[in-house]
Amino acid sequence: MRLPFRPYRSRAVEQRNYLSDRFTMLSWIHRTLISILSLSCRGYLLIAALLLSWAMALPMVAAEVLREVPDGGQALSLLGKVLYPPAANERSLQNLERARVDYAANPNSADSIIWLGRRTAYAGDYRRAIEVFSEGISKFPDDPRFYRHRGHRYITLREFDLAIADLSIAVQLMQDLPLEVEPDGLPNLQNIALTTTQGNVWYHLGLAYYLKQDWSNALAAFRNGFALGSNDDNRVSTSHWIYMILHRMGDSESAATAVAGISTDMEIIENSSYHQLCLLYRGEMAIKNLMVANGDEPTNAAVAYGLANYYFYNGDRERSDQLLQHIVSGTSWAAFGFIAAEADLANPLR
Repeated sequence: MRLPFRPYRSRAVEQRNYLSDRFTMLSWIHRTLISILSLSCRGYLLIAALLLSWAMALPMVAAEVLREVPDGGQALSLLGKVLYPPAANERSLQNLERARVDYAANPNSADSIIWLGRRTAYAGDYRRAIEVFSEGISKFPDDPRFYRHRGHRYITLREFDLAIADLSIAVQLMQDLPLEVEPDGLPNLQNIALTTTQGNVWYHLGLAYYLKQDWSNALAAFRNGFALGSNDDNRVSTSHWIYMILHRMGDSESAATAVAGISTDMEIIENSSYHQLCLLYRGEMAIKNLMVANGDEPTNAAVAYGLANYYFYNGDRERSDQLLQHIVSGTSWAAFGFIAAEADLANPLR
């Protein structure tokens, strides 16, 4: 069953919807260009050039249609609260300065632009990060990494339609490309990069659909990500979301099957929170043994949201709502569990 989602209320909503439609068209343009450019007809090549010119103009527009916020704010929560960035720590500021220096020396390097955007986001300026990724798209329109990262930051700013548009384009662009390991911006203790560009595209696309409570599309995206396999961290993170989605769709039997392959002896490097939740779903971990469940840290927000959902589809709506409220009273508003808690609380028909 697909639950209704409360629409955004903003003076810019019509403009954003128009842009979202144009971004949907962009994925068609990319497919069309591939076909046209394989032909030798001069007329077809002219059409391809015109399409490409129009397509390249779209990304820069996207950064201009974010909802207005008061000075210093980054976004509006789904509950109407202005979200201000926390003070960046010294390490984040140092990394950002290095990224700026590298960009100044290599302004036409895709990697330099990506790292400038990522470091800008880690320092809390998500709106500026979107502008940086938009610049990258204008320079490298066929590089799916820019759409992947900008889509992520649209999610952070609660712009789910724009995120879906970007990530859908990334899906088209990454077809037939070999799996590419994505360097970590915040390395784990073992300094082992665990994700790929492709896996992150599917993960964030699934998340964007989930936050709109579009369960069927969210499920398809997360299953595509799960199919990439690669390591136990990926398996527990995608299995966790798949399990929750299936429960929200009312399919508890398939939900149980989704975590059937999760075990206590898996080699987990960084997704311990998702691993513990999956063990909870399997009845192999008690709630009292879960990691701290609050909204003050991204990892804790993930545990708290998973537990709130667990209460919800096991019939304890009161405890579920209390925990959701506890999450959004925290400070880690960029965490996925925090945003998901907002989405649930914003839906009066949940």
